[in-house]
Amino acid sequence: MTTPGQPQSASTQAITALVVGILGVICCGLLAPIAWYLGNQEQQAIREGRSPAAGQGFAQAGVILGIIGTILLVLTLLWIFFAGGMAILSGMMGS
Repeated sequence: MTTPGQPQSASTQAITALVVGILGVICCGLLAPIAWYLGNQEQQAIREGRSPAAGQGFAQAGVILGIIGTILLVLTLLWIFFAGGMAILSGMMGS
């Protein structure tokens, strides 16, 4: 329990959303949607008063990184699908 003069610390879920978002953008795109979800859940908990408001920035950063990572993941999957599909088609046409 915090007293009025004591600063609050961010919740572990807000920090987790941020860390998973960073990992989702940098190395493992599959983590990005998880960061997006965790950040949204934490923002809702902050709005409802179940989590400290000090984690708002971490949760928001997790959501933003999750969105960016998810977009990159979708673009990568589309590129693989279409580039792979074109490679297969060109291989079939060349034979």
